[in-house]
Amino acid sequence: MSRLLRHLRRTVISARLSPSFSYRNPRICLQPIQNSSFLIVPKFLSSASYVSEMRKSAFEGNILRLIRSEIQSELDHSPPLQPEDRFGPFTVDERPGEQWVSLRRKYGDTEDVKIEATMFDGSVPSSKSTSSDPEDVQLHITFVVNISKDGQTLEIMCSAWPDTIQISKFFVRKSSKNSPNAYVGPEFDEMEDELQDSVYQFLEERGISDDLAVFLHQYMKNKDKAEYIRWMETVKSYVEQK
Repeated sequence: MSRLLRHLRRTVISARLSPSFSYRNPRICLQPIQNSSFLIVPKFLSSASYVSEMRKSAFEGNILRLIRSEIQSELDHSPPLQPEDRFGPFTVDERPGEQWVSLRRKYGDTEDVKIEATMFDGSVPSSKSTSSDPEDVQLHITFVVNISKDGQTLEIMCSAWPDTIQISKFFVRKSSKNSPNAYVGPEFDEMEDELQDSVYQFLEERGISDDLAVFLHQYMKNKDKAEYIRWMETVKSYVEQK
């Protein structure tokens, strides 16, 4: 073994002393030992790999520093609160990591009422302000009410503004396999005023009123913070993995 090592050492030294040796062309330095079962890796290649790893480590370290700083800033200045698990007769499912929340209740002996609401999904300029501030807006939440009984579901599409709800459409689904081309009726605001009022009253009897809009906006502001921090924690965990 020692004789083999001495032979390899002499081979590498003679290659380096050869005029044909060049670090810019590593194939040249390998020619003297091309019949050997050993491969000598040029020193500059391992150095380049080391520099690359150092740059990667510095890049990841900078990302981690910024993410940790942002998480701590959020927790120090505006930490999310423990989410509410009830709204009146409804139980609330936060659905962590998702952009939706669910609310459920029983109404009477036959009806199952489910509400699914998005996080903030739009905005309009505030009608109560003359400010040109682009942040002076009313945020919008979409929510869907499903009232099921006897194998059929009344589905009501709604909007939640900061202090009011607004119905956009309603229709009856007889099964989950309804045709996507099924007729679902006219737009809600095209109906007779008396019919519109009766539908709002129908919802209010089941606990769905302007108070729900206020609750959803408060809830989603808190969820928005919680999901942002949860997202950053997930990214941080990924970068920390070796």
